[in-house]
Amino acid sequence: MRLTSDSITDGARIPAPHALCVPDPDSHATFSANRNPDLAWTDVPDGTRSYVLTCIDIDVPSAGDDVNQEDREVPEDLPRVDFVHWLLADLPAEVHHVAAGDYSDGVTPGGKPGRDGRPREGVNDYTGWFAGDPEMGGTWRGYDGPCPPWNDSIIHHYEFTVYALDVAEVGVSGDFTVADLNNAMEGHVLASATITGTYTLNPRLR
Repeated sequence: MRLTSDSITDGARIPAPHALCVPDPDSHATFSANRNPDLAWTDVPDGTRSYVLTCIDIDVPSAGDDVNQEDREVPEDLPRVDFVHWLLADLPAEVHHVAAGDYSDGVTPGGKPGRDGRPREGVNDYTGWFAGDPEMGGTWRGYDGPCPPWNDSIIHHYEFTVYALDVAEVGVSGDFTVADLNNAMEGHVLASATITGTYTLNPRLR
């Protein structure tokens, strides 16, 4: 199975239009176009009945003490955890392409409402990040792009993965999480493919 993109080059920086945030000289970061990238997949295994797409940042600080604090950086040796940016399930077997901007085009305070029916959009981790914020808090669904800490000492890596499944519907519903999706996919993945983009808001690393 092979995953390609007209928007992202594997191993290279994610273009600003596909990020949630871009650098700002006054406030360190400001909102960007937040468009989901173009993705296409080929060499699909026989027996594929649906697809799942995910995007996960694997470099998020495990502790927030230094995050976005003036005059210091998040330490490079701090343990890192995953941060979910996109969960898209039950893409029909005949679909081999997601066009740029089809699932996200702009920043929606409080999160996008999601779509009815197939495909199904799960909850991303901005739900927790913005929890308690009176303007931005809510349930964030679908794709919302990179916005790493502007003082992080490392460049973040974003893994876009497509999974080919042997079931037409993976069995998730409502505001499902990555844990729900992983549990539902267990034993049904025929193949997968990943491309990785990078991103930073730290002026020292750009």
